[in-house]
Amino acid sequence: MASSGRAAAASDIVARAHARLLADNSLQFHFTSFVIPRAPDWLVALVKALQAMGPALRILFWIAIACLALAIVIWAVRAAIKYRRRDQPYRLGGPNLGAEPTSLRPGAGRARALLEEADRLAAAQRFEEAAHVLLFRTIADLESRRPRAVRPALTSRDIAALGEIPPLARGAFAAIAELVERSFFGGRPVGAAEFATCRGAYLKFADPQSWAPSSAQASAASARP
Repeated sequence: MASSGRAAAASDIVARAHARLLADNSLQFHFTSFVIPRAPDWLVALVKALQAMGPALRILFWIAIACLALAIVIWAVRAAIKYRRRDQPYRLGGPNLGAEPTSLRPGAGRARALLEEADRLAAAQRFEEAAHVLLFRTIADLESRRPRAVRPALTSRDIAALGEIPPLARGAFAAIAELVERSFFGGRPVGAAEFATCRGAYLKFADPQSWAPSSAQASAASARP
């Protein structure tokens, strides 16, 4: 009996609370209609414009895809060509000032003047500048003998692979370029020992014996009519 009374009391409390809730005019329990908000005029105009431009946009999209694909193909072809040519010697362009490779060999007077300038810098403990002078003046000398031959795009290693320069001279130039590159790009210091190596490589580069044709070249030249 006691539990039945408590249940009845609780039910009465819920009923009174529900009645108060229904009597509250600030609350709405019945929705008769719902009006969908109207889109602004600018949004409607934009949607219509995009719908009208749909075919043109699809064409532009596929054109962009085609251009991207073409750019990738061109890049791949250039990379493949560069890869295939990595071991092939470069050829000097510009006027041919001599049929023999010795036309590119530095003259005795020019070589002596360059060494004197580098030695003055080395005597002042400016070994890095001295090594740079040997490399950059040599490149300038090559360019002066074949105008426009040494293009700005060619690196020192590319120049060291030029087909017109005999192997011994190419190796000497490569030694100079490698040392300067380690200093210029790698930040390695150049001391007296490094400069001496660079100077010795230039002496070998300017040596007429380094520009003498190899036995294979001599045989090929003698076989020509």
